[in-house]
Amino acid sequence: MADILVVGEILEGNLRKNTLSAVRFAADVASATSGAYDIIIVGDGADAAADEAAKYGARKVIKAQVDGGYLAEKVAATIAAVAEDGDYKIVTATAGTTGKDLLPRVAAKLSAGVASDIASFEADGDDLTYRRPMYAGNIFGYATITSDIEVVTVRQTEFEAVAEAGSASPIESADVVEDPAAERIEFIGVESQSSERPDLTEAEVVVSGGRALKSAENFENVLEPLVDALGAAMGASRAACDAGYVANDLQVGQTGKVVAPKLYIAVGISGAIQHLAGMKGSKTIVAINKDKEAPIASVADYFLVADLFEAVPALTEEIGKLG
Repeated sequence: MADILVVGEILEGNLRKNTLSAVRFAADVASATSGAYDIIIVGDGADAAADEAAKYGARKVIKAQVDGGYLAEKVAATIAAVAEDGDYKIVTATAGTTGKDLLPRVAAKLSAGVASDIASFEADGDDLTYRRPMYAGNIFGYATITSDIEVVTVRQTEFEAVAEAGSASPIESADVVEDPAAERIEFIGVESQSSERPDLTEAEVVVSGGRALKSAENFENVLEPLVDALGAAMGASRAACDAGYVANDLQVGQTGKVVAPKLYIAVGISGAIQHLAGMKGSKTIVAINKDKEAPIASVADYFLVADLFEAVPALTEEIGKLG
């Protein structure tokens, strides 16, 4: 029997949706091992986020309010203490920005082994083997953890968000554990950009542009009308981000964000291996490129050989007629 502790993320006082992928992993492990899973919410806004987390079938939700903005050093000790006291076999979170920052610190406090960014698992009784992508997703490695507690981060695109359960889980409060390391770190603030478009990692449709768009103005005047016509999120290749055409937080790829929407449209993107690693799990891939030998053709379901400056406005116009 394996009990799992899911670390929930807080975003602007709410439970971040990517947490639900880690909850799915926990539910699957619990089912395979006859165990149970709990969710822990630690940070600023824990009360409201815990109320949301209670909707997703956990045995219980544990909360601890820590004021003053997110710092891993301020919350890791509390999570580690709950994990140790609760006799959990696995501590898990989604392998997003927060999960990659926080879970290694939790693991260090627990002297626990780590399997990061896993894509799936196999259970043999209570013994788990984790499958994780390596070398930009071209091969997969398999790992087992031999420490008493296992720390695991899961790839969001590989675990479908869990649905709401029929009843609410009970909520308990945990004592905040102070960490001397937090005294050496100062929280300055958070800079975020609000947008009416869907979040890039959660959108069902993503439209990404590459260096072939040539300028920030072309992203705005050529690509964004198509993005908005489809109600999509906008992404970009690393080359486009490095050129300053769009903000770096729109980068899709091995060193950016990994996405797996129902529809991914790549405009003027050649398809370097690093970019493919971030989007080749998409359900349907459409590519527009005037180079018919572009590497992205190898993963595209539909490949249009055309000048993007002609094809994209025409596509946008036709989509507009359907609306």
